[in-house]
Amino acid sequence: MLRSLSIRDFVIVDKLDLEFQPGFTVLTGETGAGKSILIDALAAVLGSRAESGQVREGKDKTEVSAEFSIEEAPAVSNYLAENDLAGDDGTCLLRRVIETSGRSRAYVNGRPATVLQLKEIGELLVDIHGQHAHQSLLRAGAQRDLLDGYAGAADLAREVAALYRAWQDIRQQRLALETDARAGRGYPPGVHRSP
Repeated sequence: MLRSLSIRDFVIVDKLDLEFQPGFTVLTGETGAGKSILIDALAAVLGSRAESGQVREGKDKTEVSAEFSIEEAPAVSNYLAENDLAGDDGTCLLRRVIETSGRSRAYVNGRPATVLQLKEIGELLVDIHGQHAHQSLLRAGAQRDLLDGYAGAADLAREVAALYRAWQDIRQQRLALETDARAGRGYPPGVHRSP
């Protein structure tokens, strides 16, 4: 869940700090109210393509930060732990700095990160739906995740996926050994062909 969004010198926004309450799901407003700018800023901190034109005129950089509650997002917690980006329990803080030169820096929980890492985390955290926008519901993986979550089988699905990857690794090793044997290279020391 998005807890807060902080924007500095983004397009026409000088400074904006928003805090969101539990249950926030939709952003609406009149034409010209700034909805697209908020969504673009959120997309930037979630790893979308950065452009120097996003920096407010007369400024040398823009900065966007977003804080998320991840207590109910185990996939995000796992990703952060696996990539040595974990922060405070139950919280994920993303930050992106974009300079007028086009250079961009990314941070996750105060640690330097790649924009790809922001994007991967962002895909686990937020699904932005708009007119003609890409929607995660069109991805087979997202459909499986929703179905597994609804069935209460998310942990079992992760376990099966890990076992499948292990089986594929062993299968690849077996195929490599068979290829070596056919090529006359024999089996490596300690490996014997059973009769």
